[in-house]
Amino acid sequence: TSSPQPFPADGLGDPSDNRPQTPLISVVVPCYNEEAVIGLTHPRLSSTLAALGLPYEIVYVNDGSRDRTLALLKDIQAGDSHVRVVGFSRNFGHQLAVTAGIDNAAGDAIVIIDADLQDPPELIGDMIAKWREGYDVVYGRRTIRVGESAFKLATAGLFYRLLNRLSDTAIPLDTGDFRLIDRMVAEAMRNMPERDRFLRGMVAWLGFKQYALDYKRDARAAGETKYPLRKMLAFATDGILSFSIAPLRVAVWLGVLTAAFSVCGIAWDLFTRLFTRHWVSGWASLLFAVLLMGGVQLIMLGIVGEYVGRIYREGKRRPLYLVRERFGFDDNKKSP
Repeated sequence: TSSPQPFPADGLGDPSDNRPQTPLISVVVPCYNEEAVIGLTHPRLSSTLAALGLPYEIVYVNDGSRDRTLALLKDIQAGDSHVRVVGFSRNFGHQLAVTAGIDNAAGDAIVIIDADLQDPPELIGDMIAKWREGYDVVYGRRTIRVGESAFKLATAGLFYRLLNRLSDTAIPLDTGDFRLIDRMVAEAMRNMPERDRFLRGMVAWLGFKQYALDYKRDARAAGETKYPLRKMLAFATDGILSFSIAPLRVAVWLGVLTAAFSVCGIAWDLFTRLFTRHWVSGWASLLFAVLLMGGVQLIMLGIVGEYVGRIYREGKRRPLYLVRERFGFDDNKKSP
């Protein structure tokens, strides 16, 4: 089911927007160690696209898989002229695999979907229908998430709400990277070359006419999640630091509060020493004060260091990713 939830709130899509009568639809599928599921994904995805009656291509991006994913993708491409395969030189991460897929997609509309079949390919037709109405971005909004733990659901909800409180850019709640973007949105994203990428935030920052398509997210068809707790925390950190400087402001206020607390402590110590017969004595209170100040300083340095580290990575100007091989394209380019 879907609901008319434009984001940002700028009115409904304009049906008069010009869309090609027979658009080329590109579907970008990032893959990392998807040997167990890719044989299920491709038949379901290709049959869904074929039923639409529109020209299409499927761009699989092998993100340095260590299993037989690349070999299986090559076999699929050899038997299906709609398939394109981009192979990285190593694992660069999910967000950069999606970026490479968008860079190599030729479609008028580009759909991003994971290979695990948690996001149903059958919704692509609904996304295209909304795109034809004039929306530039149609993103999936998860109303039900099957097969995910209560911990993951709770932390995901907390993260998006915290991010929206900290960020100057409003990011839709309960969404992932499953979405359709117009060609002009894809071109705009290519002008955003930052290394620490949070694509759903980048798309929200761009604006354009956006629509929320509600859906039920299924459990993984096969294989294991590629986002354990460690990667989830790193991804959340990228999202917050890429779209907010609030942590720096928190560090400043924490320093101010700590300094004020210290001044009050010194004043009280002097008052008791000069005007009473009792005063603070012993090493315990001194040790507590030193540890408190040292801990606060290390926290602030760590926050600043995260931002400085991102500046350092941006300053080196390395390519976002490296392509080792491409199959199914009309040329033999090795990199974007």
